[in-house]
Amino acid sequence: MSRWRRESVLDLYSLMAGLFLFASPWLFALTSEHARIDIWATSALIATTSILAIVMFSDWEEWLNLLLGFWLVVSPWALGFAHTTAMHISIGAGIVVTFMAALELWLVNYDPQQSSTPR
Repeated sequence: MSRWRRESVLDLYSLMAGLFLFASPWLFALTSEHARIDIWATSALIATTSILAIVMFSDWEEWLNLLLGFWLVVSPWALGFAHTTAMHISIGAGIVVTFMAALELWLVNYDPQQSSTPR
């Protein structure tokens, strides 16, 4: 396990969003089968990727979370569960996950304070 990075807290937030998303079909009694399967599968991938990013960081993990977040935003229309509670949950969690992944990628690759300190 590598040492704790300051950006790791963003991975914790993504992990919490993934866990909330995984529990949301039960919390909000989602009725759409497509929505439940999509939310469970995507949230499991987000949680797994976030745990991997905490344990051993690599850029691909954040890029994967970024793509999964985008998928959560477009999946209600792609899978046909638009205008439901599941749509609101999926879009909200997708925005959070996308923002966290993009912010971490920016902090790791483009932050001027980060580049001045030795790794």
